Amino acid sequence: MDYNYKTKGVCAQQINFTIEDGKVKNVEFFGGCNGNLKAIGLLVEGKDAAEVAALLKGNTCGFKQTSCGDQLANALEQALAHEATL
Repeated sequence: MDYNYKTKGVCAQQINFTIEDGKVKNVEFFGGCNGNLKAIGLLVEGKDAAEVAALLKGNTCGFKQTSCGDQLANALEQALAHEATL
């Protein structure tokens, strides 16, 4: 299933991704640190969504209380919760 997540408190404004059979696919950040965020997408491609969320949850950026990785974790958790209700 395809998801679009509006971020909060980070430079990237949105994250689009797919979850297929519990695996993360096609992560795309809009805004933010282009190279670093492309790298995150490549590193999590095909990985278990719950494991990725657990790994990135709580990561911060500078003095912010969140980061783009943390926002991806939040997005994945919400998507997994949604899929559990289907």
